[in-house]
Amino acid sequence: MSGSTGPTRLLIADDQENIRGAFRIILDAQPDMTVIAEAGDGVSAVEQARVLRPDVVLADIRMPRLDGLEVTRILAAPQEGEPIRVIVVTTFDLDEYVHTALRNGACGFLLKRSGPALLTEAVRAAMAGDTLISPQLTVRLLRDLATPPPSPHRDALDRLTHREQEITRLVAQGRTNAEIASELFIAPGTVKNHVAAVQRKLGARNRVGIAAWAWETGHAVP
Repeated sequence: MSGSTGPTRLLIADDQENIRGAFRIILDAQPDMTVIAEAGDGVSAVEQARVLRPDVVLADIRMPRLDGLEVTRILAAPQEGEPIRVIVVTTFDLDEYVHTALRNGACGFLLKRSGPALLTEAVRAAMAGDTLISPQLTVRLLRDLATPPPSPHRDALDRLTHREQEITRLVAQGRTNAEIASELFIAPGTVKNHVAAVQRKLGARNRVGIAAWAWETGHAVP
């Protein structure tokens, strides 16, 4: 992914010009963000993303030519080259959309009604390696997520330290690294290292896989 130290470079993909305009105003107003391109359909979004290599793509689901879920699959987990962070932003809070977006590699899923603050927070979370989901969806999603992480071991919990178990539980509750750090009184970088260790021990692809394992095995609550 981009190693740029400047403002986060964004591409907005939505078939409604007024939505793109509103998002541009919100995001360009942030000192650490800049919108470098817009796309009115999925094919254009993929083509521009491959050329411009934005740090984050904001993709609507229902777009002409190629929907946002397919855009996510192509950009977030390409067969070759480095993946691009994709945040899905949509009007529709259907479980099927959320599940598919995250399984396709999305690093965020927001409802358009969530508001400007959550939109900018999602971009910053994606850049920090977090996955931000609209609060209205988080607990329902994680409880219902059906796909287990690859090759979970029966003794996986025994191989997690007490601190890793705490962090796993908080990840399952939809907390970001910054929120976990604040609750446990440790540095965000330490949380990130623990999350990476948990992923390795569980064989989870990402923090969504950690959450899925926790809910499926009954370790999402104390």
